[in-house]
Amino acid sequence: MSFAELFIIAVSLAMDAFAVSVSNGLMLPKIKIKHAVIFGSFFGFFQFIMPLIGYALASRFSHYIVSFDHWIAFILLAIIGSGMIKDSFEQGEEAAAQTESKIMSFGNLTSLAVATSIDALAVGVTLALMPGTNIWFSSFVIGIVAFIISYAGVMLGKKISGVFQSYASRVGGCVLIIIGLKILIEHLFFGG
Repeated sequence: MSFAELFIIAVSLAMDAFAVSVSNGLMLPKIKIKHAVIFGSFFGFFQFIMPLIGYALASRFSHYIVSFDHWIAFILLAIIGSGMIKDSFEQGEEAAAQTESKIMSFGNLTSLAVATSIDALAVGVTLALMPGTNIWFSSFVIGIVAFIISYAGVMLGKKISGVFQSYASRVGGCVLIIIGLKILIEHLFFGG
């Protein structure tokens, strides 16, 4: 596989992470560079580690993973998105502080990163079937691209948040649910 092909795969894998990062950037009351770095780090790490796991599990368990990975992504994103919509009806500065702590919590970031990187696990399985693949280099490229795209997504979300200020949490929650549905539909009907 050429570097150009690997780069295209990495960008494709990072698109869900980008959308989730934008939606969370919309909801952060006061964004700091550290927020974008933290998001990029979580998404980049999981996009890096999942192909390695997929590669390692390719010969034994790939048919089990593929049969339910889309359900895990959908359920995680639907739960998080629904919670964001519910929280959007809270008012005041206290609610904004709670929103920031929820968005930036380890559990929330991990759930979002896992849900958006399950496809990278399938890519790892595919890479295991390609002779001569350097899985460490491939995973590194995928992780770095996810970091950069997620970082940019949070920053973009904050830039456009003024347009959606009062509806940011609702929009963000809906985006997560839609991404979860997209993942589910792709896998159920199009063999994603």
